[in-house]
Amino acid sequence: MKAMVPKGPSANEMMKQVQKMQQDMQTKQAELEAKEYNISAGGGAVNVVINGKKEVQSVKISPELVDPDDVETLEDILVAAINEAITTVENDASAEMAKITGPLGGLAGGFPGLF
Repeated sequence: MKAMVPKGPSANEMMKQVQKMQQDMQTKQAELEAKEYNISAGGGAVNVVINGKKEVQSVKISPELVDPDDVETLEDILVAAINEAITTVENDASAEMAKITGPLGGLAGGFPGLF
């Protein structure tokens, strides 16, 4: 007696699906890299604009924050703003890629070049 194995998509169909997913991911990656994010820190005293490539485009600092006797506070707020900007870019990219990869998202790390 033979065990019944459910028929799934053919290898050719699976390859087409994988190729389409890879094309979709490349398109989304290009869109994400072109996107700009505007992040504020220190109650709006520091504003960082970063793109999807994680390149800081600009930093705006409120004049009230600039105190020559307290440079450390300014440095701390700048670090916080830049780190938040990078985290925002990474989280957005992960969420957008998950929409494409669906349940295979956890496997994407095993496929070099997909991100």
